[in-house]
Amino acid sequence: MEFQQTGIAGVVVATPRVFEDGRGYFMETWREELLNEALGYPVRFVQDNESRSVRGVLRGLHYQRGAASQAKLVRVLQGEVYDVAVDLRVGSPTFGHYVGVRLSAENHRQLFVPRGFAHGFQVLSDVAVFAYKVDNRYAPETEASIRYDDPDLAIDWPLKEGLILSDKDLQRAVSFAQAEKFG
Repeated sequence: MEFQQTGIAGVVVATPRVFEDGRGYFMETWREELLNEALGYPVRFVQDNESRSVRGVLRGLHYQRGAASQAKLVRVLQGEVYDVAVDLRVGSPTFGHYVGVRLSAENHRQLFVPRGFAHGFQVLSDVAVFAYKVDNRYAPETEASIRYDDPDLAIDWPLKEGLILSDKDLQRAVSFAQAEKFG
């Protein structure tokens, strides 16, 4: 597995080695010691999640506050998404900045999003199946959401029209300025 640092410390793109032949392919998608070595600290995943979405769905920007914060290793099993991580760590040199990466079933890339970040993705294909490992269990009482279109973040989402958002993301998401941060 190859690990590539992004423009934000701690956010890492992982690309597995893919072995293909006439039968199909095989790849190792995660190995604890390799990820921990690439990050320089241990991560222990405790839960796997999966979602299926159609073109134009935008999920996010979500995070859990405080001690319930989650690190995530995300990947696409079918289709393609534009995946985004926003730095909410006060004092970080990249506070308020984001990383955007195209993840697809074809490129097999994964994105590691550390604790202290908001996360979201936009579906670019007709259908996308999205999987993620998290290092902390879901705690709905700590859930928070930042508006996907916040002008302070100025995220350049690939699809500008035909977006599909949940009522939660439309009604309860707050601006970046109002969002609870990590200190």
